[in-house]
Amino acid sequence: MSNWRLNLIFFLFVFFGLAIIGRLFYLQVLRGDYYRAIAHGQQKTIKEVNGERGRIFFNGGQILAANEEGKFLYISPKEIKNKEEMARAISEIINFPEIAILEKIKKDDYFELLKPKLTVEEINSLKKLNLKGVYLGDSLFRNYPQASMASQVVGFLSGERGQYGVEGYYDEILKGRGDLQEKLRTPWGYLTSSLDQSATKGADIWLTIDYNIQFRAEELLQEAKKNFDIESGQIIVMEPSSGKILTLANFPNFDPNQYQKYANEEKFALFQNSAIQKIFEPGSAFKPITMAAALEEGRITPQTTYIDEGKVQIKSRTLYNFDKKKWGERTMTEVLEKSINTGAVFAQRQIGDEKFLKYIELFKFFEPTGIDLEGETFSVNPGLKKGKEINFATAAFGQGIEMTPLQLARAFSAIANRGKIMKPYIVELTEIRPQSIPEETIISQKTASQLTAMLVNVVENGYGKKAKVPGYYIAGKTGTAQVPYENKRGYEPDKTIQSFVGFGPAFEPKFLILIKLDNPKTRTAEYSAAPIFGDLAKYIIDYLEIPPDYE
Repeated sequence: MSNWRLNLIFFLFVFFGLAIIGRLFYLQVLRGDYYRAIAHGQQKTIKEVNGERGRIFFNGGQILAANEEGKFLYISPKEIKNKEEMARAISEIINFPEIAILEKIKKDDYFELLKPKLTVEEINSLKKLNLKGVYLGDSLFRNYPQASMASQVVGFLSGERGQYGVEGYYDEILKGRGDLQEKLRTPWGYLTSSLDQSATKGADIWLTIDYNIQFRAEELLQEAKKNFDIESGQIIVMEPSSGKILTLANFPNFDPNQYQKYANEEKFALFQNSAIQKIFEPGSAFKPITMAAALEEGRITPQTTYIDEGKVQIKSRTLYNFDKKKWGERTMTEVLEKSINTGAVFAQRQIGDEKFLKYIELFKFFEPTGIDLEGETFSVNPGLKKGKEINFATAAFGQGIEMTPLQLARAFSAIANRGKIMKPYIVELTEIRPQSIPEETIISQKTASQLTAMLVNVVENGYGKKAKVPGYYIAGKTGTAQVPYENKRGYEPDKTIQSFVGFGPAFEPKFLILIKLDNPKTRTAEYSAAPIFGDLAKYIIDYLEIPPDYE
């Protein structure tokens, strides 16, 4: 009886053993390829990736944006026992709300990202604590070593896409050629380092921005905040003969390394590059454009005179000079020197509304500049398109016509560049940006020379005296403009935009500068924008070692 039972047990062992062996043979040999494919699909994933992002440099080689190795913080909630205590410890180190950390720790999984980029201090503190279930991962991060400098120019990297500025406009070029990449998935669900790296690195980009001039311009805007309590401001420096942008400075700015801090409705506007994304009425800084049209048509000369009575009647509307001042008999040159509104209306009337509109189009105020930065805007100026006499009259002295600061700078570059208007650009000549060429000649060299001499008189004898640089002839014009209400007709009673646009040396220009200050606590641009222009012009002249015009 006992032997029978032993034989039965032995037989069952043999039977089940053969069954298991047979099943394993079926799974591993006969169906091995099938199940290997399933396991491969569960353990590995194919992801489209881009090559390492290209770097961004200033003109002189200083790094504006690059990549650096760093660490990110993640946790495995299933491994963490005392969740409240752990949340408290981590919160103290990474300065993140304890309740938010606890919410992630309480999840039933093996991977939760806590912070995508850690500081050196945070890394050292976490390593010292050696917390169970808390891990540091290696990654490549976008770093902006200049912090807030030129922040609206460079933009930032959000996830895998460039946003704003150069990062946004040249995103496809910077991120390089994409490829399929195989990654291994661990039992805990997160991906380890790549098993294959075949993507091509993105192209490096060299900007036209000069580090030193940009730095000085941003300093001057900071000083304008201190001295004039400006709400915001922009400074543009360009080479009028080429369209090359040497400086594009904004105040206030932001740190692209910490762009998440500004991602709310109130601070979101800091990402905006107001030099190309914010329109304004330029006021008297537009008067040289009106004069250019009348000079080109041969309807006036710099010596043409008219009698100013302090006002001009346009049907039911009366337009006045600043402070309602009466100037008597004045030349067109003096109209610019003293910034006389009625004189600009007089010049506009000499050519008529239709031709005046043609010159506004020639100076390209109805279209964007085409600069290679993301998000440029412009105004179609619908008021002028209506063809009303009053609209053309006010536009003659820069009211009721809208533009961006860069549009105004581009228009002035045509005066400085002997009548040829250039397309602004911010990335140096490479295979990714074709050579900039003159878009067209919009006024004659004679008109440009006459107007330049008139603008020199503005700085020598008029309201632009504070823009003067001893030993050099500087051409320029002040502008003090009213600020329109946002949601109704009319203008803010106690707000102004004060600007100065000019170039130098006047008769062989090497640079053009636009200063725009939003609501400075001064009466006119003569006391705010003009002296800032003079300061920056002197800096550039010394920096570029430009020889003087006279002793």
